[in-house]
Amino acid sequence: MTGKSLTILGIETSCDETAAAIVRGAAPGPGEILSNVVASQISAHAPYGGVVPEIASRAHLEILDSVIARAIAEARIAAQEIDGVAATAGPGLIGGVMVGLTTAKGVALGLGRPLVAVNHLMGHALTARLTEGVGFPFLLLLVSGGHCQLLGVGGLNDFRLYGTTIDDAVGEAFDKVAKLLGLPYPGGPEVEKHAALGNPRAFELPRPLVTGHNVRKTADFSFSGLKTAVRQLTERQQAKTEDVCASFQRAVIDILADRTRLAMENFARDFPQAPEKTLVVAGGVAANRAIGGALAQLCAAQGFRLAVPPPGLCTDNAAMIAWAGLERLAVQDSDGLEISPRARWPLTTTATD
Repeated sequence: MTGKSLTILGIETSCDETAAAIVRGAAPGPGEILSNVVASQISAHAPYGGVVPEIASRAHLEILDSVIARAIAEARIAAQEIDGVAATAGPGLIGGVMVGLTTAKGVALGLGRPLVAVNHLMGHALTARLTEGVGFPFLLLLVSGGHCQLLGVGGLNDFRLYGTTIDDAVGEAFDKVAKLLGLPYPGGPEVEKHAALGNPRAFELPRPLVTGHNVRKTADFSFSGLKTAVRQLTERQQAKTEDVCASFQRAVIDILADRTRLAMENFARDFPQAPEKTLVVAGGVAANRAIGGALAQLCAAQGFRLAVPPPGLCTDNAAMIAWAGLERLAVQDSDGLEISPRARWPLTTTATD
């Protein structure tokens, strides 16, 4: 199937988004998104201030069939035109992953098409190939509610981990700070909105693992201490919400920039012959404009091109899963119906392992 244009159905149910999409194209992209349907569960989880796994899996079960039908209808294709079915098989909330993968198995079996069990992180990693046709190798900064990693991506089976969070993911830290401040769920966009109105130098918050504070050889992240510092700040004094948000966001930006700078050095060492040095930023936090602006400045200083997919493709969606499935199917890589869902599924081990 190498070089052939493929039409793939993608299914994503790893957290609180029920999604299905139809994508058409050939590697390395860019591809064409024929449909991309996302049913949000925000209103169901908002009263709890975060995602409740049981509620999420039940919602997936109730609406996934209709979401898939809508994706096929909006793509204006017949089901028999689908060349393969791709679904998130992990990592994620196991109940939701089970619903999506089991449904994908049924669709693949019914259509007589191959199944591709996709690593959710690979979906994020390859999104810039879907949108811009970014070539291998590239440096990936994955920043979301559940993940925070820096990886050198040399190919479909070449992921080199330069750094990962040792506690909270950056998106999780945004949501927890929002909850501490009494801001509505989801917290990330609320913190960004309030930060734009505050003084980013109002409070000097810690920057764990940043050069000059606690030097590590790997480009690892830590956000738990920063979150705790915000909690202690709000407990001991009346602090203006906007100033707390701005100071917190400034600290996050400094951490991300410092760790990414170190990963750029590792990438240059591992891929000295790369025709173009590119930093791809993916995950929901990539939609934060202040973070994007800081990373753009870093790229300009370090000689990297910055590639950020549109906001709708940074958060969880099925188009990225369909594209990852397309790339694997293009090299005749698919999975049997016995494949199992995984709550944890590392994309790679450390670069030195």
